[in-house]
Order: sequence, then structure tokens, then C-alpha cells
Amino acid sequence: MNLEIITPDKKLFEGQVKSAVFPGSEGSFGLMNNHAAMIATLKKGNIELIEENNTSHTFEVKGGVVEVFKNKVIVLAE
Repeated sequence: MNLEIITPDKKLFEGQVKSAVFPGSEGSFGLMNNHAAMIATLKKGNIELIEENNTSHTFEVKGGVVEVFKNKVIVLAE
């Protein structure tokens, strides 16, 4: 799935990922390929993702919103 992490200042990440874990405001949650469409809010914490080539990344966020639709994930983060 394609994932973009965008802050007010810059784009932190854009690429194909196998999975991602988010610090949801109602508890952490994970996404994988073909996940159902959803919108969720984030609290302060880390976004952890694994790219298609098995490279892992961690991004610290202060909050934000995640939108998932047709294998495209957009994160608007603080």
C-alpha cells in the first residue's frame, strides 16, 4: 500500500509499505495491504512502518489524522 506522512512543514515519508502501526487516540492500531477504508485520529507517539524491502522506519508525531482508502494511506501529522 502507498503511505504518505505529511506535516505542516514537509513530507516526512512517501512510499510503498507492507505494514504500519499508529498511535491512535483510542489505542494503537495496525494497517496492512487491502485494509478497509477508515479515518482515525492520532495521539502523541510513534508511527512504525515496514517498507516492501523490509526496511523499517519510526516517526514521532504529536497527533494528527489518518485516512485509509483503496490501499492509499495519508497521514496528516503534527
